[in-house]
Amino acid sequence: MTQHEFIQFLTDLPEDKMKAELTKAFIERYGAGTEEIMMIASPARINIIGEHIDYNGGKVFPAAINRYLYVLLRKRPDTKIIYDDIRFPGALEFSSTETFCYRRENQYANYLNGMLAMLQKGGYKLTSGFEVLFFSKLPAGGGISSSAALEVGFGRAVDELFGFKVDPVELAKMGQESEHVFMNMQCGIMDQFSIAMGKKECAMLLDTATLEYEYVPLVLGDYRIVVMNTNKQRALVDSKYNERCAECMEGLALLQKIKPIYNLCDLTSADLGMVAEAIADERIFKRVRHCITENERVLAAVAALKAGNLQKLGVLLKASHDSLRRDYEVTGLELDTLADAANAEPCCLGARMTGAGFGGCAIALVQKDAIAEFTARVGNAYTEKTGLTASFFACEAGDGAHRV
Repeated sequence: MTQHEFIQFLTDLPEDKMKAELTKAFIERYGAGTEEIMMIASPARINIIGEHIDYNGGKVFPAAINRYLYVLLRKRPDTKIIYDDIRFPGALEFSSTETFCYRRENQYANYLNGMLAMLQKGGYKLTSGFEVLFFSKLPAGGGISSSAALEVGFGRAVDELFGFKVDPVELAKMGQESEHVFMNMQCGIMDQFSIAMGKKECAMLLDTATLEYEYVPLVLGDYRIVVMNTNKQRALVDSKYNERCAECMEGLALLQKIKPIYNLCDLTSADLGMVAEAIADERIFKRVRHCITENERVLAAVAALKAGNLQKLGVLLKASHDSLRRDYEVTGLELDTLADAANAEPCCLGARMTGAGFGGCAIALVQKDAIAEFTARVGNAYTEKTGLTASFFACEAGDGAHRV
């Protein structure tokens, strides 16, 4: 079969049969060998609410979902490290004895070598080389953290292979630092943390300032979370993500002159009058206002979910998207079209963008028996306005990165 047919074949298989097929593909590339071939599953994540505040000390409400990126790896008798990917074949080679650094030509391997560099920094030593094969069921650049799934999943795989026993929280921190140092992406820790620490059937209330967290059962009754992909690709490093970080830091610096705060999310709506007086630049004021109000929406959303008030949760999702559109300005035509079309559907309680924005994905809380009808109508409305074809899938909360 063609490569495209093989990828679709793998995508449609249940995990146990897919593992067998991936193992066969691994042996075809690298030979039979004598060492065990290990497989790690690393999930995507959605952020139910709490967007663009994980780097502002806010509270966020993510969940790992039951869509995975898979890492197969095996030790080698030499120092050679080889990466290959089912979707993007072509081996990339390195050495376990080298000092890893960013190089543009290394493509996706920079995410992997960044994790190896963080492990080196932490005192973990690679005692041999290894060979790796990746296969992902996640949309790349789609706003559900395919890059963090790659980092954390690969980090967990190397940890298991060499018996390092790195704490999952420490692994998440390494993933974040790798993004900062290797990729010049000044992200918060939410993505890596939720992928490392995700729990089946639960979302996670995470305080990004303290890393205190609470698992909250994701009980949705007759509703399901539907992920809506704009299929407008974007690379976060080249987007306005770092620009928004800088704007928030500018606002924080101005506010720290008049109030002893450490993060923007230390403030509440009661402080907005003071914020307006301290910040003359309307653009910076709007960024700060989003951080403050979004942080409060997270707490309200968790309370609504615990109380079983899904209608209130839906209202908060809509308000979050509106703030991201008007105050934080990270949505754009494609995400706004999807969210607006979804929110116009009677079977949908609320929809919002998820992730960094500028394309990528949105989520919607949809009545489970109406999902097919919902996706058809929203998809048609989206194509009519943008000329693009959206893709949709319903998801459930799944476990964090784990050995299969």
